[in-house]
Amino acid sequence: MKQKVQALAEQIFNDVVGFRQHLHANPELSFQEFETSKFVKNKLSAWGIPFTEMANTGVVGLIKGSGDSDQVIALRGDMDALPITEANDKPYKSKNTGVMHACGHDVHTSSLLGTAYILNQLKDQFAGTVKLIFQPAEEILPGGASIMIKEGVLQNPTPQAIVGQHVMPLIDAGKVGFRSGIYMASTDELYVTVTGKGGHGAQPHQNIDPVLITSHIIVALQQIVSRNADPRLPSVLSFGKVIANGATNVIPNEVKLEGTFRTLNETWRDEAHRLMKKMAEGIAESMGGSCHFDIHRGYPFLINEEKLTANARAFAEDYLGKENVVDLDIWMAAEDFAYYSQVTDACFYRLGTGNAQKDTCHSVHTPNFDIDEDALKTSTGLMAYIALKQLGN
Repeated sequence: MKQKVQALAEQIFNDVVGFRQHLHANPELSFQEFETSKFVKNKLSAWGIPFTEMANTGVVGLIKGSGDSDQVIALRGDMDALPITEANDKPYKSKNTGVMHACGHDVHTSSLLGTAYILNQLKDQFAGTVKLIFQPAEEILPGGASIMIKEGVLQNPTPQAIVGQHVMPLIDAGKVGFRSGIYMASTDELYVTVTGKGGHGAQPHQNIDPVLITSHIIVALQQIVSRNADPRLPSVLSFGKVIANGATNVIPNEVKLEGTFRTLNETWRDEAHRLMKKMAEGIAESMGGSCHFDIHRGYPFLINEEKLTANARAFAEDYLGKENVVDLDIWMAAEDFAYYSQVTDACFYRLGTGNAQKDTCHSVHTPNFDIDEDALKTSTGLMAYIALKQLGN
C-alpha cells in the first residue's frame, strides 16, 4: 500500500504545486473564501467526490471505501489568508494587495486536495469512510472550526478521529514533527480602555493621567504570570497595541490597550481572567481613573490524543523513514483545530517546509514566508497513508 500511495503522490505532485500556486496568488481573508471554496468544489466534482457546503464557504467531501466498515476518519485543511502585504517576488505572488497566504493555508488546502485524489484512486482497496474538511476562517475568532462543529461537521457520519497538518518553516522539507498530549495554547484577546481626565501636559495636577495609569497596569499585570501562575505551567501575557491619542503637551482622556493571554490549562485560564480584571480595575481606581477590561475568549488549548498520535507517528516513520520524523515541543501559538481536539480524538502534526538554500525558512505570519514545494509530496502522501492505516486499525 505504501508504494501505491507514494506513486500516486508523485503522480499528482505537479498538479498540487499548481493548486498551491493558484491559491497563493489568489488569497482570501477569513469568511471570504468564496473563490477558494469554488476552486475546491470544482476539483472534487472533477474527481467524482461528493461534497456538501457548510459554514458559508466551507466544503466537506466524503470518500467511501468499498469494504464494509463503520470506521470514519476526518482530514482537515484550512483555507483563509492573512491581512499581510507580500514581500516575495515570485510568479505566484499574491494578486490581492494587502492579503497573503502567510500561514500556509494554501499548502493545507492544496495538500488535502492531493490527498483526496490519492484516496479516491484507492477507494476500492480500503474499508470505511474519509471525511474531507476544507475549513474557512482559522485566523479569526470565533474560528471556522467552532462554526463547522455547531453545524454538524462531526456528524453524519461521525469520525472516530480527525487529523490535521500545519506548515513549519523551522523543520526541513521532507520531515514532519509530532507531539502527544497538550501541544498548543488557548488564546484570548484583551481589549482594555483606561479612562482619566485629559488636559494640558504642563498642568498634570489638574488631570487624571490615563497614560500613567496604563503604564502601571501593563507592568503590574506581568505579575499575573510571574507570581500567580504555577511556574510549571506555561503562560504568556503580551500587549502589542497602546493608543494614547494625545500630543507632546496634551494628556488624553483615555488610553486603549490590546493584548493576548495564552496558557495550557482551562482552570488557570479562568482564574487569570479574574485576576487580570481585578488588578487592572483596582489600579485605575486607586489612581483616580477607571478601567474597562474586556476579554474575548478565543480558542481552547489543543491536545493530541496519545494513542492516535502514536499511531500517526509510527505510520509517518514507516512512510518517510524514522530519521525524517522529529519531536515537537509545546507551542504557545493557538489554532482553532483545538476545537476538534476537545470533542473527538485528534492529531495535529507539523509539515516541514524549510530549506535554507531556497530561502524558505521565514516564519509564518511574515511578508517573506514561502515554502519549499518539495514538501507537497510529503504532505499529500503522508496524510493519505495515515488515513488508510488508521482505518485499517
